[in-house]
Amino acid sequence: MKQSHADIIREYGPFPGVDAVHGVSFDGRHVWFASGDRINAMDPDTGEIIRSINVAAHAGTAFDGTYLYQIAENRIQKIDLNSGRVISTIPAPGHGGDSGLAWAEGTLWVGHDRGRKIHQIDPETGKVLRTIESKRLVTGVTWVDGELWHGTWEGNESDVRRIDPQTGEAEEQIEMPAGTGVSGLEADGDDRFFCGGGSSGKIRVVRRPKSA
Repeated sequence: MKQSHADIIREYGPFPGVDAVHGVSFDGRHVWFASGDRINAMDPDTGEIIRSINVAAHAGTAFDGTYLYQIAENRIQKIDLNSGRVISTIPAPGHGGDSGLAWAEGTLWVGHDRGRKIHQIDPETGKVLRTIESKRLVTGVTWVDGELWHGTWEGNESDVRRIDPQTGEAEEQIEMPAGTGVSGLEADGDDRFFCGGGSSGKIRVVRRPKSA
């Protein structure tokens, strides 16, 4: 397994009125992050919050190109960006133990933190299509360039790891500095990971290693 230390290239926050950063997503222009009672859109150039949507937002966040998806307790909300309204909900596969959320291949990928799993689910019904076992607690989840990455956070140790989507075996690991956790994870489609920092109230940008 390839191992490296995280190259943290930027930090945002803490933000006014934000006690913790949970899920993180990216719509191509803005970084969206969950902070308990709302989802916030941040300009990654300035670090300013430019909009907030008042919905329950307890864990992972994802964007499908049109809609936001947000984990709230034991459900996943589909949110219209224009109105800020929740237009539908589906049950979350971890029954309240859900963590990360990503959109890929027309489906949602949901981290199940203490279950050490990632579920691929139907975004209309919530039906579990398949489950990937991981060896570590799963926090944020993201797909980029056909690679499946997820965050882990146990005690004082946290990392971002690339796993084989068939077997769940770790293939690459980026270690975060001690005491620096990853609560949410999103790739920008290029060489950056946006990492939610949990109760630090920060979002950290970690450089994604280029595959050989």
